[in-house]
Amino acid sequence: MKFNLPNTFTCLNLFCGCIAAVMIFRNHLDYAAYLVFVATFFDLLDGMAARKGSGNSAFGKELDSLADAVSFGFVPGAILFKMLQHTDMDLFFDSELFIRIIQFFPFIVTVFSALRLAKFNLDTRQTTSFIGLPTPANTLLIVSFPLILNQFPGSWDSLFLNPYFILIFSMISSYLLISELPLFSLKFKTLAFSENRFQYILLLLALILMPIFLFAAIPILVILYLLLSLIQNFTKATT
Repeated sequence: MKFNLPNTFTCLNLFCGCIAAVMIFRNHLDYAAYLVFVATFFDLLDGMAARKGSGNSAFGKELDSLADAVSFGFVPGAILFKMLQHTDMDLFFDSELFIRIIQFFPFIVTVFSALRLAKFNLDTRQTTSFIGLPTPANTLLIVSFPLILNQFPGSWDSLFLNPYFILIFSMISSYLLISELPLFSLKFKTLAFSENRFQYILLLLALILMPIFLFAAIPILVILYLLLSLIQNFTKATT
């Protein structure tokens, strides 16, 4: 097989996802989160390289989905699973059998991530924008949780280490992945502000919020991304 730059980046994405999975089950959720950031970087690079026309796009598309299923499918589900393991579930639920079953519930994020990836490959509407929350964005949101816990020791434990939060978030996250909610893409066809005003607004907010809140800015930015997309959809509908 000849050297192919986009596929090389995709394989590096997959490699980072595999190591992140190992770190999760060694209880190093922070290391796993950092590896997800690296995997996301390689995912962006493979997309940029592929759009320049190098390599077999059909093969690369399939390989990209397989890599994303690990880095942005299995890994976020495993992180939520481990976070749920770190909660005091016996204080919230009386049945030991129920606890043994419900502990695996966060892996529905993995299942719906796979559904999302399969849908994306077949949905011709998603060439210039997204329908539903992209798996990398969803994963970045999830990996921010253990990093926020490290950033603010003891301050957010009652939320992020609450089993009800993890279970409800897993359901909401899974729904957003396959929802019919139109979301704008951060891919710029031109640099014109009039055509990319919402992308520029989000990037500006990221530049402001990240230095101030660090990892805590990620959930804020994901919420803003959803809100800005809703505003964009509303403005399109009324014009």
